Amino acid sequence: MAILYSIFVNLLIFGMKVLSLFNNKTKKGVEGRKRSLDIVKSAFSASDKVLWMHAASLGEYEQGLPVLEKLKKNFPNHKILITFFSPSGYENVVKKKHIADAVCYLPFDKESTVKEFVSHFYCELFFTVKYDYWYNLLAELKRKNVKTFVISALFYERQSFFTTYGKWFVKQLKQNITWFFHQTQHSYVLAKNIGLLKSSVTGDTRFDRVKQLRLRDNHVDFVEEFLSNKKAIVFGSSWQAEEKIAKMISEKNKDLKIIIASHDLKRVENLKQIFPSAILYSELKSSPTLQSSDSQTLIIDSIGLLSKLYSYANVAIVGGGFHEAGLHNILEAATFGVPVIFGNHYKKNPEADNLILAKGGKSFEDEKSAAYFVLDLFKNEKMLLEMSENAEQFVTKQPNSSELILQKILSF
Repeated sequence: MAILYSIFVNLLIFGMKVLSLFNNKTKKGVEGRKRSLDIVKSAFSASDKVLWMHAASLGEYEQGLPVLEKLKKNFPNHKILITFFSPSGYENVVKKKHIADAVCYLPFDKESTVKEFVSHFYCELFFTVKYDYWYNLLAELKRKNVKTFVISALFYERQSFFTTYGKWFVKQLKQNITWFFHQTQHSYVLAKNIGLLKSSVTGDTRFDRVKQLRLRDNHVDFVEEFLSNKKAIVFGSSWQAEEKIAKMISEKNKDLKIIIASHDLKRVENLKQIFPSAILYSELKSSPTLQSSDSQTLIIDSIGLLSKLYSYANVAIVGGGFHEAGLHNILEAATFGVPVIFGNHYKKNPEADNLILAKGGKSFEDEKSAAYFVLDLFKNEKMLLEMSENAEQFVTKQPNSSELILQKILSF
């Protein structure tokens, strides 16, 4: 099976190089990996003690960050390395302020490449987030006696570990992982059933992250003036399906204010065509007269505001759930006590099911059903208030996952 894994890695590398000729995102990942070794050689010496977090993409980075921040406080003299597999994660983090001494792409998982990469610093602790496992890397870290953890681990039935050919993969995890910190009891039981016994249930670290959002200043310039004390729906990370919902709602209830933050700023021009009387956020900043206009719709044409905008919402409609792209972060809205509405494609998001069970969110198969539910919700003040309270309590009652993880790590 090790030979087959090596063949898989080589095919992956070849496939990404071919795809990079046609896909800019893949090209960034391939080209970025050529610089990874130089980045760590420049940032670290062979004697530097390093805490290393690996995240597949931006969502996993957000899950791992609360733990990394706590580790940094406990080991202030250690340096920090963050690696990514996906360009979307790397591109978002490397451009912003972060706590790492080095941020780079994880090298392709070839044995010789991994050994060369790891040889340039002394890794004292490594953790990967959720389920991004690279077996040559894990084996090399084990060979160097590195304590290795999985944060917010999430096992589910369709993974290769639960197939007839998955025994080799399970063996690698048994040998090379010090401890698994599971998001859910279900994940813990699944892992235990295949012999991964070094584990505990500590919850989802993203709850720690979104609880912190409540404590910061969430003011967004000009938004209060735009809302004019009216109730608002924030469409977060919206796709075409959510834009369709926004259009239906705007036509049925002219008193509601609508704020749309697309998953892709390239959609702004399309949104202006769908909502011709909408205001762009950049226009609010440059034109004081527009701040008190009676326009119903505000289109956000800048990044970094969405989690703050949720604090102004009475209802949030979060994108990605009406197709296979995957549901975006619903917890950033729920933490502010905002009922969250989304599509029913969220198979890898257990928090969505749990928010529905807590009666703080609701999913729908189609856009029309979602739109009419929201319209009815604004006619039912009692139900709106109950869903709001349920959403807030759903987040508040979650365990302090990162602290539980930290104390266990310190015990090794």
